[in-house]
Amino acid sequence: MLIRNASANDAKILGKWWRDGNVMAHAGFPNGISITDEEIVKQLTKDSDTTHRLLIMEVNNIAIGEMNYRNMGAGTAEIGIKICDFAKQETGYGSVLIRMLIRNLFNQNGYNRIILSTNLNNLRAQHVYEKIGFRKIAIKYGSWRNQLGELQSSIDYELDKKDFVSSQ
Repeated sequence: MLIRNASANDAKILGKWWRDGNVMAHAGFPNGISITDEEIVKQLTKDSDTTHRLLIMEVNNIAIGEMNYRNMGAGTAEIGIKICDFAKQETGYGSVLIRMLIRNLFNQNGYNRIILSTNLNNLRAQHVYEKIGFRKIAIKYGSWRNQLGELQSSIDYELDKKDFVSSQ
């Protein structure tokens, strides 16, 4: 398994995933996102280790999904993960890959706290996050609308470096 920085060479696969409503539904885009591969390349040029970074997850040299992190300041990173290859979901890859990212953010990038948010209906993600040691800090009912205008709820999580280390 490998996590690497996304590059211009990944625009085609990212575009395929992002334009697919089945892949993007849990993120609020059941119709997918209307974006060109060229627009994705342009977005990737703005990535930086100090501000935000889009990452590609690979298994056996094949891209299976994406991750990202954003520097929120005060030693906090916000992360996201999406396994886009449905055949690779519920295989344990997500748990291993997110632990790899967290370990890197804490040990190499100097973050002390990681936050994330997920849809209240995304029970699979909640299970993974809680298994890793994330604490539920808020449930926001009816806090946003998806692409179809349907009211959605979310859960906010946080994980401190000291809690991650002790949970390993």
